[in-house]
Amino acid sequence: MFGIMAISFSDIGVALTLAAIGGGLVWLTIRSVKGREVPRRLIFAFVFVAVSLPVLFPITFKERMTPTVKAVFDKIESLPPGSRVLMSFDFDPAMAPEVQPMADAYMRHCLSKGHRVVFMSLWATGQALMTTSLDRVVRREFSQKVNGVDYAVIGYKAGNEGVLNVIVTDIRKMFPTDVNTVPLDSLPIFDGVRSCKDFDLVLTTGGGYPGAKEWVLFVGDPGNVPIASGVAAVTAPLLYPYYPRQILGILGGIKGAAEYEHELVNRYPQFADTPAPGLRMMGPQTLAHLVIMAFIIIGNITYFRSRKKEPV
Repeated sequence: MFGIMAISFSDIGVALTLAAIGGGLVWLTIRSVKGREVPRRLIFAFVFVAVSLPVLFPITFKERMTPTVKAVFDKIESLPPGSRVLMSFDFDPAMAPEVQPMADAYMRHCLSKGHRVVFMSLWATGQALMTTSLDRVVRREFSQKVNGVDYAVIGYKAGNEGVLNVIVTDIRKMFPTDVNTVPLDSLPIFDGVRSCKDFDLVLTTGGGYPGAKEWVLFVGDPGNVPIASGVAAVTAPLLYPYYPRQILGILGGIKGAAEYEHELVNRYPQFADTPAPGLRMMGPQTLAHLVIMAFIIIGNITYFRSRKKEPV
């Protein structure tokens, strides 16, 4: 009896994508080696196809954590259940595609480990994005968690580093209540919490001002509070001088988010079916980079072949 192999529409799409990209590169290589000109518009069209097909037919790759990402993951893993984590949403919709997947992954990881999480923002735009993540992750996937006991939302406060300069010694001076005007003193999660120094970890997500750098200067260093950060790709290089002494770990751009999501699914299989935008966005990005690298190689082959044919 012949076995029946189930082939999904997605598998067909992935096969077509890889065949189109591979076949196109072979055709371009042959054409270039023969010395025939390749129109610039054709190159642009090929890059468009190489990026758009993996979007239509999602392709994901295995990710391995880099040391900066592993340091954040291991820190959350090592904290005992019940540890307090302060998480700040310091970004706007322009940065959200890169940074919000990190915030969602942090939420899933912390709540799965039984940590208690307090959410806040130094950006006015971070308040709405925080609410989106809370609805998508906390209230949908962790409905058994109790507001005020397992997590709390103290929201946005204007003042940039001025806010940090105060909450490092007394959090109630800036946040006397949560977003629902419930006094912090009546919330069990704040029992014994006076300032940022009473949190076991601060997770910052963002990539602008105020952001991870201000958290280090006004909370991490003076309060001796462990700081970890997830930032946009353009910001990550500016934070490496603070790693690992002042920032214990950094997630840089969508690559950092994808590495974290991949490890989270490996350790916690219950998240296998949850959205992983970081992993999904890395498919088009990886293929686009491979295509550009192939173009560079093809161009160099063509150049050196043309030099050999030139009369000495």
